[in-house]
Amino acid sequence: MIKAPVEVCPLCDGTGWKAVPASRDAGRNATERRVTRCDCQLRARAQSLLAAARIPRRYEHCELEDYDPHFEGADPSLEKALLDARNFVLHYPLEKTGLLLIGSVGLGKTHLAVGIAKKLVGKGIACLFCDYRELLKEIQNSYNPTVQTTELDVLRPVFEAEVLVLDELGAIKPTEWVGDTVSLILNSRYNDKLTTIITTNFENRPSAKAEGVDGAKRSGRDDTLGDRIGDRMLSRLHEMCRIIDLRGGDFRQKVMRHRMIVD
Repeated sequence: MIKAPVEVCPLCDGTGWKAVPASRDAGRNATERRVTRCDCQLRARAQSLLAAARIPRRYEHCELEDYDPHFEGADPSLEKALLDARNFVLHYPLEKTGLLLIGSVGLGKTHLAVGIAKKLVGKGIACLFCDYRELLKEIQNSYNPTVQTTELDVLRPVFEAEVLVLDELGAIKPTEWVGDTVSLILNSRYNDKLTTIITTNFENRPSAKAEGVDGAKRSGRDDTLGDRIGDRMLSRLHEMCRIIDLRGGDFRQKVMRHRMIVD
C-alpha cells in the first residue's frame, strides 16, 4: 500500500513556526531571530475549534457577510443588529458582555449568533452552540438509567465554554425543573464571568404576574421572556447581556420571495 505524501507547509517547513521579518529598528548585525506561530497552525486550530463548536448543519452556511439587512421594506433595526454583531467581534475579549438577540421568527437572530461565533473561532476563541430545546432534552435523557451519560457530562461543556450561543431561549414551556435548569446554567456562567450569546422569540418584558395582568387579560396576552424564564432570570440576563432588538416581518420569507422574483 502506497502512502500519500504528507503536505509540508512551505512557510514553516512543518515546524509550526515561521520567522518574523527583522524590524527596521534592529541593528544590522543583530543575530536574534524572532519567530511566531505559522498560519498553518492557526488554520488548524480554527478548524478544530469550529468542529468543537457543534454548529448544526442547518446553520453551517451562516456568516456575518451573508446577512443582508437591505432588502426592500427591511426595518432599520436589522442593519443596526448587524453593526452590533460586528462590533462585538471586533472588541471581544476586551468587552466580554454577552448579547441577547430578541425578535420574532425569521429575522435572522440565529444567523447573526452563528456568524459571531464563527468569527470568534477564527480569532482562536472557543465557542459552543446549544439549541435550548435540544439541551433540555439531552439533560432529561441523562436521567435514564440505561444511558451512560450523566447530567454533569451534558452540562459541563455548557458551564465551561468561553463563549456559549444559547439558541431559542424560552422555547420550552416553563416548569419548575425547566426554571431550575435555566437558572443553574445562567447563574453558573454569570458567576464565572463567561460570555453568553442568546436568541429568543419572546418579548423582553416581565411576567404577567410582575405586570399585574391576570384573569381574562392574561389569557389573551402573548407570553413574554419573563413568563418563560422567570423575572429573576430576566433581570440576570440584563446584567449579563446587551439587548439587540430585531423588528419587522419574516426575514426568511422576504428573501425567498425576492429570490423567486429574481430567478
